[in-house]
Formats: sequence, structure tokens, C-alpha cells
Amino acid sequence: MASSISVPSPSLLWHGKNVLSRSVPTFPISLVGQRQKYVKIIAKAMGDSSDSSLSSSIVKSVQNAWDKSEDRIGLVGLGLAAVIALWASTNLITAVDKLPVIPNVFEFVGILFSSWFVYRYLLFKPDREELFKIIQKSISEVLGQ
Repeated sequence: MASSISVPSPSLLWHGKNVLSRSVPTFPISLVGQRQKYVKIIAKAMGDSSDSSLSSSIVKSVQNAWDKSEDRIGLVGLGLAAVIALWASTNLITAVDKLPVIPNVFEFVGILFSSWFVYRYLLFKPDREELFKIIQKSISEVLGQ
């Protein structure tokens, strides 16, 4: 959510002991048949968005994992290994993508696998329920419940 205010003089803005007298851009406004006037506009973002709440929850979960850990050197090493693995996989995919036939074969295999997955797990209701149970079981194993 954003709000905007029309301000006649930026020297009237006070922030604590400091005056916010930085240059505020002016925009020309004119009505039909009248002289052109210049208006100064200040915009300020307000409120929380869903993106910031998601990022704050991610930051909080990382902070909790960092605080609970006794082996912080291991966590730093794990993070560094993840960054290196991401970099290496990106370079590998780029190298394979430059080969003339391989990308088309991978695309065909991906289409076949996606079709099989839709037929196996998403097309019929009992299969969707089975997929949901498999996902819930995997989540429980990962979280240690």
C-alpha cells in the first residue's frame, strides 16, 4: 500500500531535529485553459505486504536454526557446499544446453515423465489421495516426527 501527499514547501517537513529539505521533484499540472502549475509530491510506502511476511518468516526460521545449532562451523560449511553445488549445477546445465541434440532429448524425456506423473498421480481421485499421503509421510520423515 502506498500513499502520496502534495507538499507546498519541503522545508516544512521535520524529522526529529533534522529538517528534510532535500530536493523534491516537481511535476507540472495544468487544467484546460489555465496556467501550468508545479506540484511537489512525496510518496511513502506503508503497511506490510505478503512478500515481506514470507521473507521475514524465512529469516526467522534461519535464525532459529542458527541459534539452536551447536556446530556452527558445520552449518557454515553446509551453506558453502550448497552455494558451490548450485554454481556447479548451473554450469553443468549451461554446458549440456550447448550440445546440439541433448536438450531436445531431455525435453522429450521431461514431457514423457510429466505425462506419466499426471496419469499416475493426478488423474484419478484415489491416486491423488495416495500422492497426498506420500507427501505427508515424506514431510514427517524430514521434520523427524
